Amino acid sequence: MLKVPDHQVAGHQACDGMVGPLVDDSGHFYKPLQNSERGSAEVAFYTSFSSNNKIPNHILRFFPLFHGTRLIEASDGSGLHPHLVLQDVVSSYHNPSIMDIKIGSRTWYPEASDEYIQKCFKKDRESTSLALGFRISGLQVHGSKESGFWKPDKKLIKNFTAKDVRLILRKFVSSNASADSGVDPDCSFASTVYGGSNGILAQLLELKAWFEDQTIFHFYSCSVLMIYSKDSVSKGRSSGAEVKLVDFAHVVEGKGIIDHNFLGGLCSLIKFISEI
Repeated sequence: MLKVPDHQVAGHQACDGMVGPLVDDSGHFYKPLQNSERGSAEVAFYTSFSSNNKIPNHILRFFPLFHGTRLIEASDGSGLHPHLVLQDVVSSYHNPSIMDIKIGSRTWYPEASDEYIQKCFKKDRESTSLALGFRISGLQVHGSKESGFWKPDKKLIKNFTAKDVRLILRKFVSSNASADSGVDPDCSFASTVYGGSNGILAQLLELKAWFEDQTIFHFYSCSVLMIYSKDSVSKGRSSGAEVKLVDFAHVVEGKGIIDHNFLGGLCSLIKFISEI
């Protein structure tokens, strides 16, 4: 049975009559194809990426599995619509804490129209993208069974400063995360979630090493998802911390050139997290 995702923190969402993604009980995420060239571009990327034998196996794990495309009923009931069928990367988590981080100081792709470039440049300039090389697009942090999730409003997230980003990255791994700006985050889960040989920082460094060499693709307006389960950490188990890359409608050929835009943003994110 298809349903609206419970844990989507950014992007187009199925609400207020808007077409958005759906999930099923088998661990699949159905992303509606955009009607413009973006939809076909993302299909082309997944098709090319999933069959490219130059992608190392240890890098493949950072990308959702691709299961082709499928015509299904759109979330708004408007009829059949083509969807990407992807791995639902949070389906195995109970009460996942998630952060969506758009990487790059520049989020428009080279062949974009002047109108689109100006639109993206305005967002990049008014957010932390231009200053830091990345911006937070959405997040949720699970508190407890009683308090549920802390999920800041999109308007608040849009106005995050560099200082706010540092605070949010601390709150993301804290047991006392809340909307109360007067509460000092305790970062009690930082060593388990960010640190360690399998933590988020180690995974980001593994991605960084690949981006220092790979010249196959340039990833414009792509996001890094950081996911973990606070329930597992609280019970002394592994956090299951994972890094996933998503949103590939604006990926272009690398043409033998290092993707400095993405690499620079990734390095900046790594620096911010390593300072926590």
